Amino acid sequence: MTYSGDVTHGGAPAVRELDGLAISKLSVGPMDNNAYLLRCTGTGDQVLIDAANEAPRLLDLIGDGGLTAVVTTHQHMDHWVALEEVVAKTGARALVHADDAAGLPIEADHLADGDTVSVGDCALEVIHIKGHTPGSIALLYRDPAGTPHLFTGDSLFPGGVGNTDKDPERFAALIDDVEHKLFDQLPDDTWFYPGHGKDSTLGAERSALPQWRTRGW
Repeated sequence: MTYSGDVTHGGAPAVRELDGLAISKLSVGPMDNNAYLLRCTGTGDQVLIDAANEAPRLLDLIGDGGLTAVVTTHQHMDHWVALEEVVAKTGARALVHADDAAGLPIEADHLADGDTVSVGDCALEVIHIKGHTPGSIALLYRDPAGTPHLFTGDSLFPGGVGNTDKDPERFAALIDDVEHKLFDQLPDDTWFYPGHGKDSTLGAERSALPQWRTRGW
């Protein structure tokens, strides 16, 4: 079945098989958060992006393959409700940008812009995107056999950037980072996976950037 990225709360994960990486997307919790399990098809190593909620479902998704790390895209509670239990049950490392570490319920190793997170033979590039929170990050997988894949947390969605509570300075920081660090650096066929809802591509959203700036959200 062709991957669409469509998931429903309580439903089965959507699974995308790349040459070196398998991506499983699951909707969890009352805010329909997306959690992403990444598995290196060569080594079997697994990394979870956002242990958002419903630890039993996440642990079922992880299965017996073990878990190397849990990366939290930002400090908002709806993205880490299951973090403590998943880490305790799997022994995985918790990872978060240094500027958001204080907002997590457990100690986590710190990430910075330009770091990489290994998923077996694959690598995720850490991109610091300020605005939604001080330490929000996106994670980029440059598929050597295909298009780039970008996990954006709550910094970028189909139709706009993340919430900045109508703070002009936060919005300016967010729209600038999204435009210059993502849209200016990556091609239109880059597929992105947000923290809630449907996926999109940078090409599908690019023409709307000026409109987003004008409306201020």
